[in-house]
Amino acid sequence: MSTKNGKETALTPEELREQVEHTRDELGRTVEALAAKADVKAQAKERATELKEQAAQKATLVGGQLREKAAHAAQLVKDKTPDPVLDTAAHATAQVRDTATRAGQLAAEKTPDPVREKAESAATMAKANRTPLIAAAVAFVVFLLLRRSRRCR
Repeated sequence: MSTKNGKETALTPEELREQVEHTRDELGRTVEALAAKADVKAQAKERATELKEQAAQKATLVGGQLREKAAHAAQLVKDKTPDPVLDTAAHATAQVRDTATRAGQLAAEKTPDPVREKAESAATMAKANRTPLIAAAVAFVVFLLLRRSRRCR
Protein backbone atom coordinates (compact mmCIF):
# COMPACT_ATOMS: atom_id res chain seq x y z
CA MET A 1 0.00 0.00 0.00
CA SER A 2 1.12 3.49 -0.74
CA THR A 3 -0.14 6.80 0.48
CA LYS A 4 -1.49 9.36 -1.91
CA ASN A 5 -2.76 12.67 -0.53
CA GLY A 6 -3.04 11.13 2.92
CA LYS A 7 -5.07 8.19 1.61
CA GLU A 8 -3.76 4.66 1.36
CA THR A 9 -3.98 3.11 -2.06
CA ALA A 10 -3.15 -0.42 -3.12
CA LEU A 11 -0.05 -0.89 -5.27
CA THR A 12 -0.56 -2.23 -8.73
CA PRO A 13 1.15 -5.48 -9.71
CA GLU A 14 3.48 -3.50 -11.98
CA GLU A 15 4.54 -1.21 -9.11
CA LEU A 16 5.12 -4.24 -6.89
CA ARG A 17 7.30 -5.83 -9.60
CA GLU A 18 9.31 -2.60 -9.90
CA GLN A 19 9.82 -2.50 -6.13
CA VAL A 20 10.91 -6.14 -6.08
CA GLU A 21 13.30 -5.56 -8.98
CA HIS A 22 14.72 -2.46 -7.30
CA THR A 23 15.16 -4.36 -4.03
CA ARG A 24 16.86 -7.23 -5.89
CA ASP A 25 19.30 -4.82 -7.54
CA GLU A 26 20.15 -3.21 -4.21
CA LEU A 27 20.54 -6.60 -2.55
CA GLY A 28 22.80 -7.81 -5.38
CA ARG A 29 25.05 -4.77 -5.06
CA THR A 30 25.18 -5.21 -1.29
CA VAL A 31 26.09 -8.89 -1.58
CA GLU A 32 28.82 -8.09 -4.13
CA ALA A 33 30.26 -5.42 -1.83
CA LEU A 34 30.22 -7.80 1.14
CA ALA A 35 31.79 -10.57 -0.91
CA ALA A 36 34.56 -8.24 -2.02
CA LYS A 37 35.23 -7.23 1.59
CA ALA A 38 35.25 -10.87 2.70
CA ASP A 39 37.61 -12.02 -0.08
CA VAL A 40 40.85 -11.76 1.90
CA LYS A 41 42.88 -13.58 -0.75
CA ALA A 42 41.91 -11.08 -3.45
CA GLN A 43 42.61 -8.17 -1.11
CA ALA A 44 46.02 -9.62 -0.25
CA LYS A 45 46.85 -10.06 -3.95
CA GLU A 46 45.76 -6.51 -4.66
CA ARG A 47 47.85 -5.16 -1.77
CA ALA A 48 50.84 -7.26 -2.87
CA THR A 49 50.54 -5.85 -6.38
CA GLU A 50 50.43 -2.32 -5.01
CA LEU A 51 53.47 -2.94 -2.83
CA LYS A 52 55.36 -4.52 -5.72
CA GLU A 53 54.66 -1.50 -7.91
CA GLN A 54 55.77 0.85 -5.12
CA ALA A 55 58.96 -1.17 -4.61
CA ALA A 56 59.71 -1.11 -8.34
CA GLN A 57 59.23 2.65 -8.46
CA LYS A 58 61.44 3.13 -5.42
CA ALA A 59 64.10 0.79 -6.86
CA THR A 60 64.10 2.75 -10.10
CA LEU A 61 64.42 6.01 -8.21
CA VAL A 62 67.21 4.75 -5.95
CA GLY A 63 68.99 3.12 -8.89
CA GLY A 64 68.96 6.39 -10.77
CA GLN A 65 70.28 8.25 -7.75
CA LEU A 66 73.05 5.67 -7.29
CA ARG A 67 74.04 5.92 -10.95
CA GLU A 68 74.20 9.70 -10.68
CA LYS A 69 76.33 9.55 -7.53
CA ALA A 70 78.62 6.90 -9.02
CA ALA A 71 79.09 8.95 -12.17
CA HIS A 72 79.79 12.02 -10.07
CA ALA A 73 82.31 10.12 -7.92
CA ALA A 74 83.99 8.67 -11.00
CA GLN A 75 84.27 12.12 -12.51
CA LEU A 76 85.76 13.49 -9.27
CA VAL A 77 88.33 10.69 -9.18
CA LYS A 78 89.16 11.25 -12.83
CA ASP A 79 89.48 15.00 -12.28
CA LYS A 80 91.75 14.55 -9.25
CA THR A 81 93.92 11.80 -10.76
CA PRO A 82 97.04 13.07 -12.55
CA ASP A 83 97.21 12.41 -16.29
CA PRO A 84 100.31 10.18 -16.13
CA VAL A 85 98.49 7.84 -13.71
CA LEU A 86 95.43 7.70 -15.98
CA ASP A 87 97.65 6.93 -18.97
CA THR A 88 99.45 4.17 -17.05
CA ALA A 89 96.15 2.66 -15.92
CA ALA A 90 94.77 2.70 -19.46
CA HIS A 91 97.96 1.10 -20.78
CA ALA A 92 97.86 -1.61 -18.06
CA THR A 93 94.21 -2.30 -18.80
CA ALA A 94 94.95 -2.76 -22.49
CA GLN A 95 97.86 -5.09 -21.70
CA VAL A 96 95.73 -7.23 -19.38
CA ARG A 97 92.96 -7.42 -21.98
CA ASP A 98 95.42 -8.46 -24.70
CA THR A 99 97.09 -11.04 -22.47
CA ALA A 100 93.72 -12.54 -21.48
CA THR A 101 92.69 -12.73 -25.14
CA ARG A 102 95.94 -14.45 -26.09
CA ALA A 103 95.65 -16.88 -23.17
CA GLY A 104 92.11 -17.77 -24.20
CA GLN A 105 93.16 -18.33 -27.79
CA LEU A 106 96.14 -20.44 -26.72
CA ALA A 107 93.95 -22.55 -24.42
CA ALA A 108 91.42 -23.03 -27.21
CA GLU A 109 94.19 -24.10 -29.64
CA LYS A 110 95.84 -26.52 -27.19
CA THR A 111 92.64 -28.11 -25.89
CA PRO A 112 91.80 -31.39 -27.64
CA ASP A 113 88.53 -31.38 -29.59
CA PRO A 114 86.78 -34.02 -27.44
CA VAL A 115 87.52 -32.04 -24.27
CA ARG A 116 86.35 -28.79 -25.87
CA GLU A 117 83.11 -30.46 -27.04
CA LYS A 118 82.50 -31.91 -23.55
CA ALA A 119 83.08 -28.48 -22.00
CA GLU A 120 80.67 -26.85 -24.45
CA SER A 121 77.97 -29.45 -23.80
CA ALA A 122 78.49 -29.08 -20.02
CA ALA A 123 78.14 -25.31 -20.32
CA THR A 124 74.97 -25.71 -22.39
CA MET A 125 73.49 -28.12 -19.85
CA ALA A 126 74.42 -25.80 -16.99
CA LYS A 127 72.68 -22.88 -18.70
CA ALA A 128 69.59 -24.99 -19.33
CA ASN A 129 69.44 -26.26 -15.72
CA ARG A 130 70.42 -23.19 -13.73
CA THR A 131 67.89 -23.54 -10.93
CA PRO A 132 68.80 -27.12 -9.92
CA LEU A 133 72.50 -26.28 -10.13
CA ILE A 134 72.06 -23.22 -7.92
CA ALA A 135 70.02 -25.25 -5.45
CA ALA A 136 72.70 -27.95 -5.38
CA ALA A 137 75.44 -25.37 -4.88
CA VAL A 138 73.52 -23.75 -2.01
CA ALA A 139 72.94 -27.17 -0.42
CA PHE A 140 76.65 -27.96 -0.74
CA VAL A 141 77.65 -24.65 0.86
CA VAL A 142 75.19 -25.22 3.71
CA PHE A 143 76.61 -28.72 4.17
CA LEU A 144 80.15 -27.33 4.36
CA LEU A 145 79.13 -24.62 6.82
CA LEU A 146 77.35 -27.13 9.05
CA ARG A 147 80.33 -29.46 8.92
CA ARG A 148 82.70 -26.63 9.77
CA SER A 149 80.54 -25.43 12.68
CA ARG A 150 80.44 -28.96 14.11
CA ARG A 151 84.23 -29.20 13.96
CA CYS A 152 84.62 -25.91 15.81
CA ARG A 153 82.58 -27.19 18.78
